[in-house]
Amino acid sequence: MGDYPAPLAPADHAEPVPRRVRAVLAGVTVLDTTRAWYVWEWPNYPQYYIPLADVAPGVLVDESHVQQSARGPMEGHALRVGDVHRPRAAKVLRSSSVAGLSATVRFDWAAMDAWYEEDEQVFVHPRNPYTRVDCLRSTRSVRVSLDGVVLAESSSPVMLFETGLPTRYYLNRTDVRFAHLAPTATVSSCPYKGTTTGYWSARGGGPDLAWVYDFPTREVLPIAGLIAFYNERVDLTVDGVQLERPTTHFGRV
Repeated sequence: MGDYPAPLAPADHAEPVPRRVRAVLAGVTVLDTTRAWYVWEWPNYPQYYIPLADVAPGVLVDESHVQQSARGPMEGHALRVGDVHRPRAAKVLRSSSVAGLSATVRFDWAAMDAWYEEDEQVFVHPRNPYTRVDCLRSTRSVRVSLDGVVLAESSSPVMLFETGLPTRYYLNRTDVRFAHLAPTATVSSCPYKGTTTGYWSARGGGPDLAWVYDFPTREVLPIAGLIAFYNERVDLTVDGVQLERPTTHFGRV
């Protein structure tokens, strides 16, 4: 079975972010900068490093802890906005051997209520500038089945191509046999597609098999309201050829 690694960049590679970056906590803009840096602390996607000068005064609280990193010593800080206190929320880099990173801070993503690139909200983690997502309408025939039971058939899929992942086939609701599916309470978010509005498992139980974005980001609007299935968890046949189930982290349940 094919393995689909995420797009890679060298560890500790850094480059300027060409977009305005903001983050909000408890109604307060904690940071607002056009001088952020992407830093790949690990290969799959970057983190934002924010100039200390572009952080709201008084929100960082020194926790008197220093952690060594390949970029230099990182000082642990909490984040305080009014009565809201987020411990271990930030790491301040006073001096770095990596050009551009001295006097910057890296915030824990979950410590903020919301992050924005320009005026668009960003979910989960910073978007990798080397990841591409494309949606293409198609007339290829797609059949989805599980244990011999057909869950969906379509001749008008929207095919979503995302760097580092297998092709996803988004199908009209009328092409899905919901009698074999049951809704679940799962909600997930994606930096490139937004937040899901529904998930389904097989009727009778088991892992989630399908999902929908009713209100996706503008870049992937063609998938709005359409249903996609995990290639890793079902049997997909495209133009009469059964696809191998790919190996990705989504296959682990």
